[in-house]
Amino acid sequence: MRIHCLQHVPFEAPEEISVWAGNKGHTVTTTLLYESQSLPALEDFDMLVIMGGPMGVYDEASIPWLKREKIFIHDAITTGKLTLGICLGAQLIAEQIGGEVYRNKWKEIGWFPVKLTEEAKGSALFKGFPEQFVPFHWHGDTFSLPAGAKRIAFSLGCANQCFEFRDTVAGLQFHLEVNEQSIQRIMEHCGEEIEPGEYIQSAAEMAGQPEKVRASNGILFTLLEAMEDKHLSRTQ
Repeated sequence: MRIHCLQHVPFEAPEEISVWAGNKGHTVTTTLLYESQSLPALEDFDMLVIMGGPMGVYDEASIPWLKREKIFIHDAITTGKLTLGICLGAQLIAEQIGGEVYRNKWKEIGWFPVKLTEEAKGSALFKGFPEQFVPFHWHGDTFSLPAGAKRIAFSLGCANQCFEFRDTVAGLQFHLEVNEQSIQRIMEHCGEEIEPGEYIQSAAEMAGQPEKVRASNGILFTLLEAMEDKHLSRTQ
């Protein structure tokens, strides 16, 4: 499987997605949008991964590449590409399939539990997920659920944590791809957001959580394997 990643900032990379892909023999290519690199042709990849970043989907005026990225995401989904969006990536997908992105009532920063909805039980991509798990969060925006999308998960701080669209598209508000080093990098670059809040942990609470990292990576691999199965079913 040829996986292509859209990366918005240097400190939010594919991380454990690349580890999984390497172990499976898949290739990962990346467009560094912050360096104004060109986007690939749609026929050059099988799966699109859209990473997070501190910017918002509404920042087109100050981020010149955002508009062409949105068109590219829309075209990828329309042509049936397997697509995974993480945090900002999920918000970009939601907007392109008819949802609205806006400020959430609370920022969620740190390790907070997420629960599956009833719809998740019939999901093609999320059926292997545990009923409750504790991923890493770093977001202030959220989205309305687009028409035709299944709401897969929620938390106390955010109603729409995860969605599935057409059995080929997955959007996650949270981060399953992180490792301890990438969490440290996010804290270094976005540490000004760590302030007292209902769903904001301290740096000490976020760092040094190897068991939570391993659990999150295992759940990520479950999702990626479901997407891999979808790819294999198309090529057989």
